[in-house]
Amino acid sequence: MEPDVDREGIVQTFLGESEEGLAAMEEALIALESLPDDAELLGSIFRVAHTLKGNAAALGYEGLVRFCHTLEDLLEGLCDRTVAMGADLTAVLLRAVDALGEMVPAAVGGSDVLTRAQEDILGQLGRRAAAARSEAGRPAPSRPVESPSAPTPVGATRASARGLRVGLDKLDRMLDLTGEIAIARNRLRRSLEQGAGSAGLREAQGEVDRLSADLQQLVMKVRLVPLRATLRQHLRTVRDLAAAQAKQARLVMEGEDVEVDTSVIEHVRDPLTHMVRNALDHGIERPEARQARGKDPVGTIWLRARHEAGTIVIEIADDGAGLDRDRIFENARRRGLDPARLDEAELQRLVFEPGFSTAEEVTALSGRGIGLDVVRRNIRALRGTVGIRSRSGQGTTITVRLPLTLAIIDGFGVGVAGDTYVIPLENVAECLELPAEASRDGEGHGVINLRGTALPYVRLRHLFGARSDVSREHVVVVRQEGGGRAALVVDALHGESQTVIKPLGRLFRGVPGIAGSAILGSGRVALILDVPALLGHALRGAEAVRAGAPGVAELEATVS
Repeated sequence: MEPDVDREGIVQTFLGESEEGLAAMEEALIALESLPDDAELLGSIFRVAHTLKGNAAALGYEGLVRFCHTLEDLLEGLCDRTVAMGADLTAVLLRAVDALGEMVPAAVGGSDVLTRAQEDILGQLGRRAAAARSEAGRPAPSRPVESPSAPTPVGATRASARGLRVGLDKLDRMLDLTGEIAIARNRLRRSLEQGAGSAGLREAQGEVDRLSADLQQLVMKVRLVPLRATLRQHLRTVRDLAAAQAKQARLVMEGEDVEVDTSVIEHVRDPLTHMVRNALDHGIERPEARQARGKDPVGTIWLRARHEAGTIVIEIADDGAGLDRDRIFENARRRGLDPARLDEAELQRLVFEPGFSTAEEVTALSGRGIGLDVVRRNIRALRGTVGIRSRSGQGTTITVRLPLTLAIIDGFGVGVAGDTYVIPLENVAECLELPAEASRDGEGHGVINLRGTALPYVRLRHLFGARSDVSREHVVVVRQEGGGRAALVVDALHGESQTVIKPLGRLFRGVPGIAGSAILGSGRVALILDVPALLGHALRGAEAVRAGAPGVAELEATVS
């Protein structure tokens, strides 16, 4: 290779393009199982293998070339119909895709030697390809008449896509810079408000505001990527898990083009996998059971995504058996709860509690009670919420709401004992002054009457162990999972502002109720409150003083 060629850049491009191609191949193979005569699907699979082989040869990865060449021989048999597509062959080809998914990064890392398992898969491909050639009376492999075009050169960009690969580190740096601009802009505004700047200076400051907002919006759009790849990877999950459990299921996706920040996608993959597997394992019944209930023997799992009120909403629904109410009741009794006194929403929220499981026995997939608890903790770590709806015999729907980005939020500033805290604006429903009778109680928690509805509250001053002499206190009504509401009592309301989230240092990570930090226009640091965790922590503290403490039971019922 020429010394002035950026081999490292080419190799990284090869890595990214190979990953995309193999994902497309996997999806096409699953589709081909139900559409075995679809020439377009066959051609797309062949093109991926052919392109991967050509690019690997250009980079000198001989092990990859050998594997892809044998795979091409077998795919040729599919193209000329000497090999019949079936579940057994699909399984072999999917294992070949998995093997290539391991081999590509290994080759890039300097190891182009096939493992024993990869050699075994290569042997299976070779034997099937040889059998196809023998049946067709062909002494040597040839290519189909409608063969795909020559491999795309490594790093080439299709003109129609008008795309550009950008390193995530560069995007992160761009985002950091826009955050610093936002901080400087807030400080400038504060200085102008306190001084007597000229009209021209104020106009210039307004222009800085506008340009900074435009730049920030553009950077956020660059970071947005469609959910298509994240949703479609579960086609394989549903296919393999259904086959392993002797079930029949299809995956239906809606909203694949909905875009979300790339950092959100990175963190939502595992929770989605948990929920899809859970839907198939616990929800979808076996074909004979579904037919006995008058259902289609093939169960359906839906993955839906949409934008809603500045958030991303992802729903995982199934048409299975629904939640097992008897087992939920049994679990509630073991926890010392009376199922008769719990409403439907409270019963269904129990499935997110640690240790909860409706499985009759522990298997490789379920029974240990850690699935949905992990989902809730991971979603909360993203400043999101998760809720569940279920009807016996008709299925279950889990709804996840996430912020569009994890880097910048619209926040609402509040004051507590002279310090400023930030509440994510999506959590804030309304603000009002604390009634006089509640102001005099001096307790850290209680209940107030909000337009005829009991509203439980937590006084942040007491929760943080701070002292304050303010005569007027304010109530910030916050939204909770499941549609309920609670309130935080604070000393002052500072209003809305765009907040750049800064990570906490290692000493402060894991502190209950704190999601991050932000730098204010004054240069001071404000903590960003994690509202669900904050209220949960307050309840655990209130249990120690339950005797005689007004409102604790009502508060627990609302935000548990």
